[in-house]
Amino acid sequence: MCWRRRRAANWKVRARKVAEALVVNAMLLLAAALVFWLIALAIDKVSFVDAVWGGAMAGLAVASFVQVSKPGAMATLIMLMTALWGVRLARHLLLRFLRHGEDKRYVKLLSDAREEGRWGRTILIRVWLLQSVLLFMVSSPAQVGILAAGESDVMVPLAYAGIALWAVGMFFEVVGDWQLARFKADPASEGKVMDKGLWRYTRHPNYFGDACVWWGIWLAAMSVDAGAVIWTLPGPVFLTFTLVRWSGAAMTERGMKEKYGEAFASYVARTSAFVPWLPKRA
Repeated sequence: MCWRRRRAANWKVRARKVAEALVVNAMLLLAAALVFWLIALAIDKVSFVDAVWGGAMAGLAVASFVQVSKPGAMATLIMLMTALWGVRLARHLLLRFLRHGEDKRYVKLLSDAREEGRWGRTILIRVWLLQSVLLFMVSSPAQVGILAAGESDVMVPLAYAGIALWAVGMFFEVVGDWQLARFKADPASEGKVMDKGLWRYTRHPNYFGDACVWWGIWLAAMSVDAGAVIWTLPGPVFLTFTLVRWSGAAMTERGMKEKYGEAFASYVARTSAFVPWLPKRA
């Protein structure tokens, strides 16, 4: 009975430390959101929030890592998985914002607020604060996984499965973005639908990769402490829903349908919507 009481006491101590670290992370994220809100007001643009999304997730992983007194191999691994993904995505989306300016999606979404003189308040609530809450939830597997791992150097098969899934996701996301950027930079591509490379097998290799990355991080975190990490399952579930049904593929395809018409309809008919698969014969 004594060892059970000691085990329960140790678990409570760990849980308290994880909770305290998450509160610190939440306060850091709130402070960052307010700073970026002020920047948005100053430059009169808000769509750079997409770049902040990846960078902030990387930042939360690093913040979790530095709060571990002696981080072991697993904490280091989950931190690096998250940081590499987040920094790469933040750089990619920031460069896109600097080249092309405000995203038309945000212009349309916030047009009423701007016309009615409540743009500043609206972007604070609907963009920076709301997205901070969602960002914190989506990145919770990385945060909790790093904090729960502590000094652990033990890697079980589930951790390797997570790494493998993360690597698949990074491949699809990085290569898909690179292929699309090259396609758009070619003047001969004007008016055409990208259907080469990875885009031949899925209409959204970058979004598919994004989902794989975070399911991989979740699996790696689960390998550390399933009891602590299982509660972060809404993170990758919500992200996948967002990528497939909400602001990711669904919104992108509505714009593609309006812009490319029959060419896009033909592409849709032969190409898998999300999970890569061999294209259908015309």
